[in-house]
This record gives sequence, structure tokens and C-alpha cells, in this order.
Amino acid sequence: MINMHTMQRYGLTVDKFLDHAAKWHGTAEIVSATPAGPVRRISWAQLREQCVQLSGGLLCQGLREGDRIATLAWNTADHLAMYYAAMAVGLVCHTLNPRLSVQQLSVMVNEAADRWIAAGAGLQPLLRDLLPLCPTIEGIILLDDQQDELPFPPAHQHWTVAEFLRRFGCVARWGQFDEEAPAGLCYTSGTIGNPRGVLYTHRSNYLHTLRLLQADAMAITARDSVLIAVPMFHANGWGIPFAAPAVGSKMVLPGRSADPVHLRDLILHEGVTVAAAVPTVWLGLVEIFEREGGELPTLQRILIGGSHCPDAQIARMEKRLGVRVQTSWGMTELSPLGTIAPPDAPLSDGPRGSGRPPLGLDLKLVDAEGATLKPQRMVIGRLRVRGASVAERYYNEERSALDEDGYFDTGDLGLIDEAGNLTITGRSRDLIKSGGEWINPVAIESIVGSLPAVGLAAVIGCSDDRWGERPILIVEPRRNQLMDERALLDALRGKVPNWWIPDRVVLVDRIPLAATGKIDKKRLRETFAAPES
Repeated sequence: MINMHTMQRYGLTVDKFLDHAAKWHGTAEIVSATPAGPVRRISWAQLREQCVQLSGGLLCQGLREGDRIATLAWNTADHLAMYYAAMAVGLVCHTLNPRLSVQQLSVMVNEAADRWIAAGAGLQPLLRDLLPLCPTIEGIILLDDQQDELPFPPAHQHWTVAEFLRRFGCVARWGQFDEEAPAGLCYTSGTIGNPRGVLYTHRSNYLHTLRLLQADAMAITARDSVLIAVPMFHANGWGIPFAAPAVGSKMVLPGRSADPVHLRDLILHEGVTVAAAVPTVWLGLVEIFEREGGELPTLQRILIGGSHCPDAQIARMEKRLGVRVQTSWGMTELSPLGTIAPPDAPLSDGPRGSGRPPLGLDLKLVDAEGATLKPQRMVIGRLRVRGASVAERYYNEERSALDEDGYFDTGDLGLIDEAGNLTITGRSRDLIKSGGEWINPVAIESIVGSLPAVGLAAVIGCSDDRWGERPILIVEPRRNQLMDERALLDALRGKVPNWWIPDRVVLVDRIPLAATGKIDKKRLRETFAAPES
């Protein structure tokens, strides 16, 4: 029988990213902020050497391909090392969000049956409370050069990274598994009810990385210094922990803090050229510069995603920071990139939108019954996607999450313009039904959010005996700005139907943010959605 394969079998596994960085960009740095103050520096070559030893130590502890290791950690080099030490030998890296409650975390750890956990600096108290609720955890690694500050239950062995390497470190062979093997597990808060897990494969992460690196997408190169201010526990850190070593760029990790002064100093000292985070992070940085002055001479682009940002706020960022803002849209189930604006897209006074999907992802719009809309351009529909890095089903669920054509229902409402740019016009579950008709909160938030005195704005539905639901507007004023409630509502007149105008305005010192930096509408509803007595 003649072998019909004429090309080499070369598994699409994520360990190859770090192999590439170590071999061809070995001296490029990973810069990691520490709680003590001074940054820690390690090269790609040094990181790989450490990861290989960590991998061997984990296998020596009896862990086997497919076993889950949880990380409860911030954006640091040690967290990055756990990514690769686990995935490179077929273990699954399960990133946990340290901002969640012990009860929420325990549900995820127990469903995943995590066997080990790696905890970052300052998280020992949370870990100590979590362990009694998680009987599957056998061992603990303490990251970020921290010492054993608190007693752990006798059943839980624990070591610092240095101690673990000294006792168990040994060379392991990487990539000895199929590219369809699971690589990472991340739970999404974007679903209704309890968070649901998304299990990424090596192949899906590899292909997502290639999509991310396209010239009309994130387009980072070996010449870039990339700041990841989006948490590494949030949808693979938007894929940058894979993309940066894949091209050998310098990586800057801010640790726990997204404080704007901390980020400003890192950008200045480390020559950051590209930075990524949710819009609220960059608006905080803008306020620092508006108040204190200064420039960021090396910073060329900032990438935003995770939540809607009004066009006026984007223009404000670009003008004051002297950067190009790349808008994007994605979700955990997409690994996470869905669409992104090109880095050199011409500036426009019109709506920015979220860009186009890079090669490897397809979009379609459907109506409320799931029928494909015709035409697909310049109409609002329910957004569905398919591609090699899109979830087929949620972790530990038998039922497929896809429709009959293989598309995943995002739960978003979208509009695709004539040029193919996507604008997310709302979340289907956030729509407010008033008198049998729909009100779209995003349209109101975009107008109010563009007003000079407004910091953040959110619209939620409040139950109403006559209309079913009515909108209320919640506003966080910008620093030292006086707010005229009537002026907020007047700004909407003539731009939205009169019956869309909120029945009341609530001014707050701070709009609550969810663990991923988005506006927490669930908390807003719990606080404000009850009708006034």
C-alpha cells in the first residue's frame, strides 16, 4: 500500500510557540511587575528552560495527559510559565478568576476536577478558604517568589516554584500528544445562569494565534513591546500569551495592578508599543494625562474589547494618548477573537464598529426564529459564528451549542456594514421590552457616554406595571464634573424614539465593574431595577 501522505506530520501544539521564541528570539524579554516593586526580567530562552523543568516535575507527581491544573494568578512570568509547563506535556491549564467568590471558584474547580493549583502573590488567603471545598486538589505551587505565609491543610503539599524545581525539576519531552488534545479550560460569565466552561484544544489555540497575528488583525511582530493589561485568566489573555512568543516580541506583564499610574510607568520604562485591555483601563490612563500632562512616545496602538466603548471616548483616547485605538469584539467561546479593526484603518467621524473577522472565522445574522437574514448587510440580526477556534459545546455538556449549519449563537445583536465591519448593537438578553416593543440600551449608552461630563453610563430595565419594563439610566460622572440630569435626557431627544428615553436617571460615584472589567449590569439590576415606591 502506497503512503499517500507527501507532507510531514507537524502537530499544531502550543509548545511550539515557546520553542520558536527560545530558539529564534531567545534574548527577548518577559518583564513582570512584582508586589515588592522592582520588575523581574527573564528571556524567552530562560523561560523555556524553566518550563521544561516544571513540566518534568509535574509528571513526577503523577499527573498525566488530560489532567487539569488550576491557576489562581495575576499577569506574571510565573503564571506564563505554568501555562506552558502544563500545556506542553498534555496537561490542561484551567485559569481561575481571583476576583470571584470562594463559592463560585469551588464550583469550577470541582466540575473540572483540578488535581493541582498554582496560586499567585497575595492569593494565599483566598486559596486557604477554597481548599476545604475542593477535595480533588492534591498539590499547590506558590508563584511569584512568595513564601509560605499561611498554614495549609496537612493533606495539601505545597512548594514555591524554586523549591518545586529544586526537588522535582527534570527535563520532559514536549508535544507528545495529538493536536486535538485539550490545552486550556476557561469559564465564561457571559452565559445565563452558572458560568460554563470552554475547553480549548491545542489545534484551536494554534489556529487562533495565526488568525490573531494577521496583518489586518493584532499584527504584532518581533519589534514590538506588548503590554498585556487584560487578565491572563480572561479568555487566554486575549490570546497574547501565545501570540507574543510566536513572533518573539517583548512581553510586559503588569502583575495584579491595572492602576493607570502603574501602567503609565511600565509603558514609559519598557518602551511599550502595543497594549491591550478593556476600555475602562484606558479611560483611567487618559484621566491621568489630562490631569497631570505627559506623553507616551513609544506607544503606537491600544487594543480594546470586552465591552462597548462610545466613539467619543475612543476619539478622546486617541487624541490625548497619541495612539491608534483598535476596536475588537470577541468572547470566551471564540478563543476569544471574533472581529478586529485593522491597525491602519482610516480614522472616521462615523461609528467605529468592531472591525472584520480575520481568515478562519465566519459570521452570519439570523432573525428571532433562527432563519438566515437576506440580505446580510445593513440589517440588525442575531449574530452567529463558526470557525476552527469556536466552541462546539460547553465543558461537561453533551448537547451541541451549534445550530443545524454549524454556527454558534453568540447572544449578541449585530449589524454588518457594506464594507464588512461588524457593529455590536446589543446583547439580546439586555434588550428592554416596553409595551411589547424593544428598546436597545447600547444605543442610549453610546449617546450619553459621548457627553463630556460622563465617565460611564449604563441602561437597565426596571419592571413597570403598565409597560412591563421601562429603561433607567445610571451615570458615573467624570472627575470633578457637575451633572445635570435633564441635560442627560435632552441629549437623547431626536436621536432615539421618545418612548426610549429613560424614566429616571441615577447618579452614582462608581458604576460597579465585573471581574473582567466590564460594567456589571447584574449588580446594577439587583440594586436599581426594582420600581420606585
